[in-house]
Amino acid sequence: MRAFVYNALPSRVVFRVGALEDLAMEIERLGAQRALVLSTPEQRASAEDVSRRLGARSAGVYAKAVMHVPVETAEAAREMAKSLSADCCVAIGGGSTIGLGKAIALTSDLPILAIPTTFAGSEMTPIYGITEQGRKKTGRDTRVLPKTVIYDPLLTMTLPANIAGPSGMNAIAHCVEALYAQDANPITSLMAEEGIRALASSLPVVVSEPDNIDARAEALYAAWLAGACLGYVGMAIHHKLCHTLGGSYNLPHAETHTIILPHAVRYNRDAAPVAMRRISRALDGVEAAGGLYDLAQKIGAPLALRDIGMKAQALDEAARLATQNPYYNPRPLEYASIRQLLQNAWEGIRPG
Repeated sequence: MRAFVYNALPSRVVFRVGALEDLAMEIERLGAQRALVLSTPEQRASAEDVSRRLGARSAGVYAKAVMHVPVETAEAAREMAKSLSADCCVAIGGGSTIGLGKAIALTSDLPILAIPTTFAGSEMTPIYGITEQGRKKTGRDTRVLPKTVIYDPLLTMTLPANIAGPSGMNAIAHCVEALYAQDANPITSLMAEEGIRALASSLPVVVSEPDNIDARAEALYAAWLAGACLGYVGMAIHHKLCHTLGGSYNLPHAETHTIILPHAVRYNRDAAPVAMRRISRALDGVEAAGGLYDLAQKIGAPLALRDIGMKAQALDEAARLATQNPYYNPRPLEYASIRQLLQNAWEGIRPG
């Protein structure tokens, strides 16, 4: 007989082509009067558009979100929200912007309305991460879970292939680790397998046919599933390694996930056979670790840590950082094995 615990997270999802048109109505549902709009500097134009749509309900725009949410950026955004008497945050963009909204909510209880424009899935989780003195610290708190998420496939149409591909691989990583999570359950596992299947089939089309709105909608749907998985259950070695590499060496988030994923799956292969069978099934029967590597290669994503700025001399330290604090993983964590995993990822070797 099965035994499991499943905690559903309270969030409202609006998913359709043209859903951004519902923004003002959704802000009204939250009861907000002064929304601070967040974005990266590169997406300022999108943030300004959101601000215009909100009209008198917009308190202003803060377009300084950056990767891994440095504590200095978080504190500056919190101060701005306070000085403008904001009662809500609207985060438009990917994980960096939504992460900044979470950093504000963590200390202020301001509700977040998230408008994701990538496939990362952060918008569906109560997980936050803040980087201070070269170390990224993560945590879970329901205060940072966006109250409302607007998914509009039209907003992904300008997402270039070199960002779309790794963003989708990042989402697949959430699904993969949900399948062998310590607190995995049948509902989350269904969502995880479907998320991998939908991303594996849609990402190559997103990359090869940039104007294919149906493929982008399918990838965004899968990203929603992936984010929900990440929010429902705990993660393991893959996410620990990626947080270490991103926070300590400032490597690009999605690209790091893309490169590490096949090697983390290979590390856990023999310890999580049921999860591996489900991953393989979602990949149309291909072996899990090799299939994920082949998918990344097919969509033109980076395959080696050395190609995204990781220095060979830092691999020893990275392996120590990733194994110095105990946490759950299907296979016990051993420094030598993790060091070899990182070496293989640094070289870009296909896991066999």
